[in-house]
Amino acid sequence: MPRVVALYRHPVKGFTPESLDRLTVQADGRIAGDRVLAFRFADATRAEDRGDGLEHWPKSQGLALETFPELAVLQLRYDDDARRVRIERDGSVLVEAGLDDAGRAALVEAVTAFVRASADGRRLDRPGRLPLALVGDGVRSRFQDRARGFVSVHSRASVDALNTALPDPVDDRRFRSNVVIDGVDAWEELDWTGEVRIGDVRLRTAGPIVRCLATHANPDSGVLDAKILKTLTGSLGQDEPTLGRLLILPGVSGSVDDRSGVGGTIRVGDEVVVA
Repeated sequence: MPRVVALYRHPVKGFTPESLDRLTVQADGRIAGDRVLAFRFADATRAEDRGDGLEHWPKSQGLALETFPELAVLQLRYDDDARRVRIERDGSVLVEAGLDDAGRAALVEAVTAFVRASADGRRLDRPGRLPLALVGDGVRSRFQDRARGFVSVHSRASVDALNTALPDPVDDRRFRSNVVIDGVDAWEELDWTGEVRIGDVRLRTAGPIVRCLATHANPDSGVLDAKILKTLTGSLGQDEPTLGRLLILPGVSGSVDDRSGVGGTIRVGDEVVVA
């Protein structure tokens, strides 16, 4: 029987995941505490200014791993109750602060200095990028790549199959999924249709996940050291570089105010049943 073997959330878009033993799927289809904050470029279009009634965050709007891969070397922890962010590098605290005005300023200052000193720091000099702003209330999951709330999942077998075509192995963190499962064949999750039950949470299948350059960044060193996209489309013969898929709550539209779904808690060890 397929089971959940790892769970992740990413409190700040583009930064390191937190490995947890349980995740809450909210009634809007998003994971609680996942992508609730983001570092926005100065000239980015604010979600509330678009007027489309949807919550999403294109990577081009702020700091993202595919354009600033050295973000991967920062270890981030988020305290939901205190709404406090802690960022470390090599075991030393780079910054720790809350989400009040002073705290946000401290977090922006520290992250800006880090990115400026990185190999890709020159990208911050492009017009309209500075000053950065830390946006989000720390509660609403607003900064996913797509307008509709989703839960992302991939299988460990698919990563193992990818590793057979790579010179050096990669691990689950590269793919920034919420749920990692075992007990299925490689790429089997791409063929799922209909309902998928994880523990007591009932979801349904949406599209496959076409991967981006963020997967090339080593999650420990921040170095672009694995040609994931080329390997998927070349050695493994895919039409598009795909690994994993999206799951959604039935009946949820993606509107900011739509909380009509029935979520629940997913735990490590939960069974995965495909209808």
